[in-house]
Amino acid sequence: MTAAETMKEQKMIRFEIYRQDDLDSTPYMEEFEIPYRANMNVISALMEIRRNPFNKKGDKTTPVAWDMGCLEEVCGACSMVINGTPRQSCTALVDQLEQPIRLEPMKTFPVVRDLQVDRSRMFDSLKKVKAWIPIDGTYDLGPGPRMPEKRRQWAYELSKCMTCGVCLEACPNVNSKSDFIGPAPLSQVRLFNAHPTGAMNKNERLQSIMGDGGIGDCGNSQNCVQACPKGIPLTTSIAALNRDTNLQMFRNFFGSDNEV
Repeated sequence: MTAAETMKEQKMIRFEIYRQDDLDSTPYMEEFEIPYRANMNVISALMEIRRNPFNKKGDKTTPVAWDMGCLEEVCGACSMVINGTPRQSCTALVDQLEQPIRLEPMKTFPVVRDLQVDRSRMFDSLKKVKAWIPIDGTYDLGPGPRMPEKRRQWAYELSKCMTCGVCLEACPNVNSKSDFIGPAPLSQVRLFNAHPTGAMNKNERLQSIMGDGGIGDCGNSQNCVQACPKGIPLTTSIAALNRDTNLQMFRNFFGSDNEV
């Protein structure tokens, strides 16, 4: 068999990739074909295109830009829309995807270039709700209070969030015309309010989600919990926070900081 016949017989993978030079550039779709290899994921396919940046027509083009980090669904950096579904590209196996495989950036966030997006909106929301445990690091405070095992188990499920942004992309209430902070930051409020030390700022966190862009903007579509790659019970957290914010509202009205 000649080399040409071998190439003809070789299985190829087809990609349609949504490309954009920057936020203000006109987007366009570019097609690629690469040789198939067993057990390929979308990231390895993008690496192949980067190594040999020629489109389907045979024209040399610029390498496709995208974000990645751990390559094992922990960092959340490689989120994109694959065949219409927001997900992690490191765990998207080519053998399980219908071709042509269509890759697009998440539209909830501004495009940096091609499949790269700026997720600052989500990170700013995490700052707004104080999604961390504030401690005085100037001296050793010793071991903190222990959480009951039952509470620790469900808190661990919430702590799996890797700020990938997929739940925000899936949520119809998170868009350019809305200030809604989205499911991930809300779930983090519940997580850190449940922590024995984090509970010191519980009222402050609840206040931060009771105004514009907060929990009242959730439309309860439940897309987030279906899209979450970690299976985090986001809607359960939102339901619990609805109760907590209602109780906080009564405390505000009666001028009491005591738990209800």
